[in-house]
Amino acid sequence: MKINGIDAEINGILFDMDGLLVNSENLYWKANIQAAKEANLGIPDDRYLKLVGSTNNDMQDFYQKYFSSDEQRDSFIKRTDELVWQWTNEGKLKLRPGVQQALDLFQKKQIPMAVVTSNTEDVVEHNLWMTGIRNYFQFHLNYDDVKKNHVKPKPAPDIYLLAAKKIGIPQNNILAFEDSSAGLQSAVAAGIKCVMVPDLVPAGESDKKIAVEVCSDFFAFLKKV
Repeated sequence: MKINGIDAEINGILFDMDGLLVNSENLYWKANIQAAKEANLGIPDDRYLKLVGSTNNDMQDFYQKYFSSDEQRDSFIKRTDELVWQWTNEGKLKLRPGVQQALDLFQKKQIPMAVVTSNTEDVVEHNLWMTGIRNYFQFHLNYDDVKKNHVKPKPAPDIYLLAAKKIGIPQNNILAFEDSSAGLQSAVAAGIKCVMVPDLVPAGESDKKIAVEVCSDFFAFLKKV
């Protein structure tokens, strides 16, 4: 598949999930706020935006700053996950603009596709089936695969290197899509060209330097195909 602005032929596509394929980052943000208010944690509402696409170190810094114990932290995480799961079952999880059209086009062109995410196996399966897109993808790699293979999560390149090996296509002929800086850095460090489609947090100057393209949504990207 030829794409305007990209010299190499694209024969495989890798997608992040949260905030990229689906609007789950927005749901997690709202769930964080509700869980914190229920527990009277006093965390500023806008503080959670800094967690979008954050690294493990960023998350640990957040927990250390706002939680007095591991039990309090674990209760907050559990409540957040429960709310997002509930809202997903209620139909509040939606595909982001242009995702359905992009998946249909790539499938029509017989381009192998897979998901590369930092979320867990159960959440990935739940989200993909609930939004009706699971069967577009040959496979998905997630945080459980990171632990199983003893590799580093995003922004390290490890999970994208695993995905490239599994999809069986040279990195130069793979295109990735990410919404966050950490995911973008991960793909690029693995030698994979990456299009950034930001969600809650806009692309920064450093993102614009390493992304092959920054698009407002998938409709904007499809104009290049």
